[in-house]
Amino acid sequence: MKNYIVKDLMVPISEYATVPEEATLYESVLALEKAQEQFQQSRYSHRAVLVLDKNKRVIGKLSQMDFLCALEPRDANLDQIRKFKQYGFTRKAVALQQEEYLKSSPPILDVYSKAAKLKVTDLMQRPPEGEYVDENTSLDMALHQLTTGSNLSLLVTRDADIVGVLRLADVFAVVFHAMKESESQLSDGEA
Repeated sequence: MKNYIVKDLMVPISEYATVPEEATLYESVLALEKAQEQFQQSRYSHRAVLVLDKNKRVIGKLSQMDFLCALEPRDANLDQIRKFKQYGFTRKAVALQQEEYLKSSPPILDVYSKAAKLKVTDLMQRPPEGEYVDENTSLDMALHQLTTGSNLSLLVTRDADIVGVLRLADVFAVVFHAMKESESQLSDGEA
């Protein structure tokens, strides 16, 4: 692992799913689907879309969880039910209350249609400072940054520009293969 640096494993921005800041949720889903179809079959598929400003600079990220959260109804009653956990109610009790309340929600196709029109800038996450890593950082340092921040990916920088994405899945694959190779060499040495 010491031989790898971040830029060896990152997915370049040119290969990543991106949308302009004025895009809708539906347009970002299409961009993600297209990127997954075009991406090398030997690597893990994309799980996020990067949002670009007018100057083509990354200003945010829309994860699969962000997509799904956009489908969740948002109103004061549901927010109150979600707060029941802080009063000692079990997860099951809260889930039952939510389920009962959601029975009176609009049909799911209406929810999808409404969510599809949402602007990505209203849903995206702006990456905090700890989610950036320089392209020349060693893989072991990037691994430490991924694990201490519980990040699924890091935005890779070159100077002030974001040039790629380092994904946990790709780092895991390299670590796993290095571990297998190490064990194989140990086994061969014992024989």
